[in-house]
Amino acid sequence: MSNQAEPDVLDIALCVARAIERCGGEYFVGGSLASSLQGEPRATNDIDFILTLPIGKIEALKEELGSDFEVDVDMLRTALLTASTANAFYLPLVLKIDFFGRGYEPFDESEFSRRRAVQIRPSGETLMVKASEDTVLRKLLWYRAGGEVSDRQWRDIQSVLRISGDQMDESYLNSWAERLTVDDLLRKARGQS
Repeated sequence: MSNQAEPDVLDIALCVARAIERCGGEYFVGGSLASSLQGEPRATNDIDFILTLPIGKIEALKEELGSDFEVDVDMLRTALLTASTANAFYLPLVLKIDFFGRGYEPFDESEFSRRRAVQIRPSGETLMVKASEDTVLRKLLWYRAGGEVSDRQWRDIQSVLRISGDQMDESYLNSWAERLTVDDLLRKARGQS
């Protein structure tokens, strides 16, 4: 952790990311932390990591994280094997860490391959973060799956489009939106951004 009296979400994300890397895993940060880095910052109750990790390294990850983290190794093993989710907690702040086992559907593969290092501290520290196009697409999928009622998801989508939109690969975004059948929501979001 940093030398701050109380670590912030980025400090905790960096700590988890370094632990994953030391254990031979790969990851990217998604969810509200990614959309805050690519759009308008907002408070978050959790940090989403999409990861691959050799199954034999799960105990090592728990050890690397240390006693400030509570990790259910059985749940994490299941998440890695089934592309589902496992929860961990940073106990001093009771901050939830969601570990999503990497999926292997075509969009999951594309999303993981397009992750990039993003400098998040003036000192040069970086996190692997999903591409902004993939943030929009995944949030559109979550928005649709949730009955299209989450104001928070919708605001995140609009803020990433507004702030990062001029740097996005429009053909990639349009193509995947159509393939994922969220092109109607993308048009609506663009119209309101």
